[in-house]
Amino acid sequence: MKAQLFERVLADRAAKRPVALVTRLADGLQALVYHDDVSGELALTPEQIDETRQRLRGNRSGSLGQHDETLFVRCHATPPRMIVVGAVHIAQALAPMAAMVGYEVTVIDPRRAFATRERLPGVSMVSLWPDEAIAQVGIDAETAVVTLSHDPKLDDPALVAALRSPAFYIGALGSTRTHAKRVERLTAAGLGDALGRIHAPIGLDLGGRAPVEIAVSILAQVIQARYTR
Repeated sequence: MKAQLFERVLADRAAKRPVALVTRLADGLQALVYHDDVSGELALTPEQIDETRQRLRGNRSGSLGQHDETLFVRCHATPPRMIVVGAVHIAQALAPMAAMVGYEVTVIDPRRAFATRERLPGVSMVSLWPDEAIAQVGIDAETAVVTLSHDPKLDDPALVAALRSPAFYIGALGSTRTHAKRVERLTAAGLGDALGRIHAPIGLDLGGRAPVEIAVSILAQVIQARYTR
């Protein structure tokens, strides 16, 4: 690897920016593939770029193409993250399940009666208001934001921050009627053009109604969004 590419990969890893290094084994030419950019001396076809990005999302290094072993992809991907607003019953089920499939989970809730170690053992929690907490933890393209508090004072600031970020998934708990009121508030805040990014009602329609079942449907939708974006 050339020194310039090596330094870029190190910088990307330090900045937690996912990047894939594609090398043509025949001559050593290389390219860096990001979710939104491609650079380097090696020219790649649109199909090769798409496959590389799919590998990057799944953090799967290996030969590129089913029959072509001349290109090798080395993925440098950070774990996906999930920010959950509201330490409610659904969050108690969702947080450990998301961690099991590889997500770094942070639960945000300023209500001390909800955000306790007894309710969410082993889960990273931030007891600040969502706008302050999100400014602290940050949102990148590998982040899913899930609002569950059902309280506009908590959910709306988180949704505003998420809609202004590259988060790959944004979901909000609430009925169709609740979401209609939410849309009115966020439109008034100048975010009308971005509201289509919100999954609401949240989760895939699996038919379940129990908190654990809703958590399963949310996680399924997050996984689906991550791999089909």
